[in-house]
Amino acid sequence: MAEQPTTPQWFPGSEYTHRALRAIAKYGPIARVTLAQILGLSQGALSRITSDLIHAGAVEEMPSSAEERGKLPFGFVPKENSDKRGRPQTALRLCAEKRTFIGANIHGTDVTVVQVDALCRPLAPCVTVPLTSTDPEEVARQVSNVVPSCISKSHPAPTSLAISIGGHVDDGRFVTFAPFLHWDGCVNFADLLETHTGLHSAVFNDLDSLLLHESWFGNAVGIARFAVLTIGSGVGYSLSENSEAIDYPDKSYGMVGHVLIDPEGPRCVSGHIGCSQCLTSDSLAEEYSSIVGHTMTFEEFAADLRAGKPHARRLGDRTCFRLGVLISIVANLAMPTKVLISGESSFIAKLNVESIRKGIEWYRHSRVAPVEFEILDFQWSHWAEAAAARAIAQYIG
Repeated sequence: MAEQPTTPQWFPGSEYTHRALRAIAKYGPIARVTLAQILGLSQGALSRITSDLIHAGAVEEMPSSAEERGKLPFGFVPKENSDKRGRPQTALRLCAEKRTFIGANIHGTDVTVVQVDALCRPLAPCVTVPLTSTDPEEVARQVSNVVPSCISKSHPAPTSLAISIGGHVDDGRFVTFAPFLHWDGCVNFADLLETHTGLHSAVFNDLDSLLLHESWFGNAVGIARFAVLTIGSGVGYSLSENSEAIDYPDKSYGMVGHVLIDPEGPRCVSGHIGCSQCLTSDSLAEEYSSIVGHTMTFEEFAADLRAGKPHARRLGDRTCFRLGVLISIVANLAMPTKVLISGESSFIAKLNVESIRKGIEWYRHSRVAPVEFEILDFQWSHWAEAAAARAIAQYIG
């Protein structure tokens, strides 16, 4: 196997230096004394580390009058600083505007591309274009054609490119399973992207990318353990522990996709009755067609649901209850602090949160605490940003 290109990093440094920069990226702006407590470092050690980060141009001090502060780890309460000398309360922030990254997400037959800064904030409107071919080299070429139109000329040139797909990826480079693209065998997609774009490139699973984005820049910052469930063309699940996706070699093969959630539900293509495939768009279209007595697409079901038509509303309520059951299974086994819900069909979940709660309670003990869950606002641009978050994490180290 050819030697892989070295992943670019913001600066060389010790493990603690990189840990400090990651913490500033996630929790900044943050005071030195608070950062030292989070990292378990003395004030002197942290001062030396942050001096190196400032010298490297990765971190800067904010004016003492600045009131902006970031999130803190869940349940963390800073200890009062008894040493009033020096500048312990001066907040540190990432120099996010000094670096930019390109994130792209392939979904169905489209690709969405966006440029972000080092805090994963979009710098220009994202662009979505249809893929005219799913051949790996053609896809790489099409991505390279889109990238220039996403780049803001008023910001630094992109440092690297990250792309996320639904499937299994090894070493951030090799796609070994991509059912929606119908790729067969091992594809060195990162190499193809680098050839066509000229940017250092990496490829990641889309759900793990979303997980990292939420733990660094989104709705799960500071939460030690949380889960993500997605519903749409498929059903996805991933679990984060201390801002890292729980690693398991087979996790990208959709193992949550056939968990029993409704003993009276429809039969999936594999012959299972009432498995979580009943939450997918195709299954909902088929079930709705059976209810109304003629063929209906998922888009037609969604339109009827939003219009409040009785048959669609009842199926929507049933879907939310089934989703609640799946959430309860995840909560009972993985015990996360929070469950995030996303995916193309997640808008259904917002239409009847009460049915989700009933589904959760169906398989939960009466004395346990309620499961905290949040339904994210779904946009493909968010998933492209999530891909870019993986590039940022690599760069920060």
